[in-house]
Amino acid sequence: MTVSIKDVALAAGVSVATVSRALAKGPVSAALKAKVEAAIAATGYRPNLSARRLRSRHSDTIGLIVSDIRNPFFTAVSRAVEDVAYQAGMRVILCNTDENPDKEAMYLRLMQEERVTGVIFAATRATAETLDAEALGFPVVLIDRAAPGGAADAVVLDNAAAAGLLVGHLREQGHDRIGGLFGNTSSTGAERHAGFAAALAAAGLAAPAR
Repeated sequence: MTVSIKDVALAAGVSVATVSRALAKGPVSAALKAKVEAAIAATGYRPNLSARRLRSRHSDTIGLIVSDIRNPFFTAVSRAVEDVAYQAGMRVILCNTDENPDKEAMYLRLMQEERVTGVIFAATRATAETLDAEALGFPVVLIDRAAPGGAADAVVLDNAAAAGLLVGHLREQGHDRIGGLFGNTSSTGAERHAGFAAALAAAGLAAPAR
């Protein structure tokens, strides 16, 4: 038998409106909230999340779109995001794009359908260059790669400086023939190569041919 919100209200001895406020984390006293939670546990009630999303603009869910979950960097990011979201009482939808703009577009549509509160997104260069967060209807924070002109908030590493630090470390170890491998499909690869080449030039070393 399906348990309704009315059943919860009856079990708790409160009104349906009070149960709704408690479920929505609205203004409810601690005593009434405890009653509602006890009634939910006793009746086995499960909120209809789809209906709740339709009534509100957003859900208690955030999206995390990464380019390659096998990359240890994104594995660590995913774990950190999930840990913090759980502590905040939120859920995470994790999507992997394989650096495919078509998959990115598909997952952004999914986030719209799910009415997520916001999205953390490791976008390809092509998608970052055309990203319109306002049109999507939810906040977007880019990670690892920024959008040109600051079109979206971003949390990124100073790739050029990091590459320079790596060169400096190898120089301190006595190495003067230093090579580097950089991708050419993302802005991060170009930034790392620039920092690498600048550090070699500053040390009076010739940069290997690309």
